Amino acid sequence: MPGLIKRADIDEVRSRINIVDIVSDYVTLKGAGIGSMKGLCPFHDERSPSFHVRPQVGRYHCFGCGEDGDVFSFVQQMDHTTFQEAVERMAARVGFTLHYEDGGQASDHGNRARLLAANQAAGEFFVEHLTAPDADPARRFLGERGFDPAAAARFGTGFAPKSFDALRSHLKGRGFSDEELVTAGLLSQGDRSPYDRFRGRLLWPIRDVTGATIGFGARRLLDDDQGPKYLNTPETPIYHKSQVLYGLDLARRDISKQKQVVIVEGYTDVMACHLAGVTTAVATCGTSFGVDHIKALRPMLGDLSGLDQSVAGEVVFTFDPDAAGQNAASRAFAEEQRFAAQTFVAVAPDGLDPCDLRLNRGDDAVRRLVTSRRPMFEFMIKRTLEGFDLETVEGRSSALRSAAPVVAGIRDTALFQGYIRQLAGWLGLDPSDVEPAVFAAKTAPKAIERLAPSSDSSRQSITSLPERPAGPIDEGPSILRLPDDPSTRLERDALMAILQHPDAVPSELTAQAAFAVFVNGSLAVVRDAVAASLDRLTDRDFVEAVLEQTPAPFLGLVKELAGGPLPEREGRDVATYCQGILSSLVERDLLRQKAELLGQMHRTDAKTEPERRREIGEKLVSVEAARRTLRNE
Repeated sequence: MPGLIKRADIDEVRSRINIVDIVSDYVTLKGAGIGSMKGLCPFHDERSPSFHVRPQVGRYHCFGCGEDGDVFSFVQQMDHTTFQEAVERMAARVGFTLHYEDGGQASDHGNRARLLAANQAAGEFFVEHLTAPDADPARRFLGERGFDPAAAARFGTGFAPKSFDALRSHLKGRGFSDEELVTAGLLSQGDRSPYDRFRGRLLWPIRDVTGATIGFGARRLLDDDQGPKYLNTPETPIYHKSQVLYGLDLARRDISKQKQVVIVEGYTDVMACHLAGVTTAVATCGTSFGVDHIKALRPMLGDLSGLDQSVAGEVVFTFDPDAAGQNAASRAFAEEQRFAAQTFVAVAPDGLDPCDLRLNRGDDAVRRLVTSRRPMFEFMIKRTLEGFDLETVEGRSSALRSAAPVVAGIRDTALFQGYIRQLAGWLGLDPSDVEPAVFAAKTAPKAIERLAPSSDSSRQSITSLPERPAGPIDEGPSILRLPDDPSTRLERDALMAILQHPDAVPSELTAQAAFAVFVNGSLAVVRDAVAASLDRLTDRDFVEAVLEQTPAPFLGLVKELAGGPLPEREGRDVATYCQGILSSLVERDLLRQKAELLGQMHRTDAKTEPERRREIGEKLVSVEAARRTLRNE
């Protein structure tokens, strides 16, 4: 293993990386004031965006859960890497060669980079073998489903030879060890030696949002293959099936742009949708759609709240009409409440999945499938009603009792009232007869809870600070609990300007602000930490320097000040704004000094203390000169 990466190299990589580019792979970001971006936090569920990114400072901060850090900590959290691996990945991204304290090279054994490299090499091997004579079953499978060689190349599909060690031999020749290949899930461990996990199968590469191959999905082709129909990569340090969506690397930008994601059931369905023009389609990888998938999608969708109220995010589920598809619909509905975005269901005619629909009826039919989607609540209510004979009084009564909890789970007031009327119409009852049953279900313990924003709670100014959260940020001083008086606001904004844009203001003015008297005690502590760090004002890690000088109870406050949005000032650039706010703070301090000196002057007797009055007068002249200089008079 190599030694520590040299500090200078870490700083250099940090300075070359734009944190917005990295975060945008996972979160849809919107402008939020001067030099600030914000979106839904990827670290916890929220409906209003409280996750802020400051590109000038190279840091992020969430006002909802308190997560805070730089580009390296973000990569560590999102991709489950060590700090060293995060630095190495970012260095590779910008083409920077790292140097280590002991002169060693980057670790190339068993770490994330090696596992990714092994999967990449395996993917190339599978693609190359798709053209081999023994891959005819794979080519025939693709052709019968309407996928030509260009489509196969677009999605990186390949073929694993029917051999116990073809892949193993190839990758060992590329310098990978058996241990690495077993860890990557490419080999299975036998009694005597490892052997290829995928044999005689059609392969789809499964990639993360950055496009790196982290695993594979393999479809059985041969009659003598006794394995499951679909075989995926097992859980590995880089592949966690409950967190992965096939096709997300291809779809993520259009998901963010269109504020829509289409959830399909298989790899070929994703291929068919994208080829038909539905480029927001993704699929789960051998597991049900669940909480971790929602967590991955919500920041990309913007999930309706607080970002752009003119755009309602959409999640469209497609299900087969068979029993398995109906069960999948029920599971999706159970998780649907976690979305603030609107959820829909699209079921193709004649029970066709998107792949068969495209093959039999063309690309336009796939597009119509998505545009003809039905709201999830409507789908589930009608599915519930299908189990009852609505021609009888008993059937209608039983149907009402079963459907009422579904309607009771709708928290949007307009939708709630609308579906009461809709359910009454489907049952042939008067709404006044349906409403009591729904309200009774609403108060029952099993009523479905839906996390949908109300018409009032979602209207939050994009430049305002978020409402006070109930999470760990409540510990210690916080921006959210500062008094809302003009004096405190001035001190807060001045510290935010210094921490976020230390190079935007002349150092002399920053020093004056750092030694000004503060009224708010918590902000005064931060001011002292800034003053103690002025010798590192021009360093890239200035915020870290301030944090080192800050007492532990106030660390969260510093992080908030370094990550919060600066107020919008139309027509003013960052430097002009920062210089103006610091000048106002310094001028306030000069006025304080002037008032104190005038008071001293009045209390000093001219006859008995002439020298003292002369000293005070000189100080008054100096203070007034400083004020004129500040105002450029």
